Amino acid sequence: MAAAVELAALIGPAEVDLGLGLAATAGRFAEDDLMSIIQHRRHSTRSADLVVADETHSVQPGTSAWVDFGRPAS
Repeated sequence: MAAAVELAALIGPAEVDLGLGLAATAGRFAEDDLMSIIQHRRHSTRSADLVVADETHSVQPGTSAWVDFGRPAS
């Protein structure tokens, strides 16, 4: 939060507040995530276009192909 306060002093609290809200929605609280979100927004990306990675947006087809892995062939 100290970094967010310092950033707010530089670019304004409204932008940082919005960035923190997006970080909370996306579950992004690693180091430099807030700055990354703010920079991304400044390059005219709409908040609605940001994707939250979760199980519903996975490209993983599933594990059903592995169901017989390790079983002896009959």
